[in-house]
Amino acid sequence: MLKRTPLFDLHRQLGARLVEFGGWEMPVQYSGIVDEHLTVRKAAGIFDISHMGQFRVTGPTALPFLNHLLTNNVSKLAPGQGQ
Repeated sequence: MLKRTPLFDLHRQLGARLVEFGGWEMPVQYSGIVDEHLTVRKAAGIFDISHMGQFRVTGPTALPFLNHLLTNNVSKLAPGQGQ
């Protein structure tokens, strides 16, 4: 089974054409390449990069370590969230 990013359901709901990419089910296109290109040139675009890297930090000092390493307060995140 292919892995899915936290945004998978939204991609599907918005009508994305989904394809296999490195073991992930990812959106490759919504309305068409030319339309999407022009939209990004005139407005903005967002690329889901949550499939590009994962790591696990565990142990009793994981929270202080991550709060030292990152700019945001990790303790404000719920399980399954990222920043």
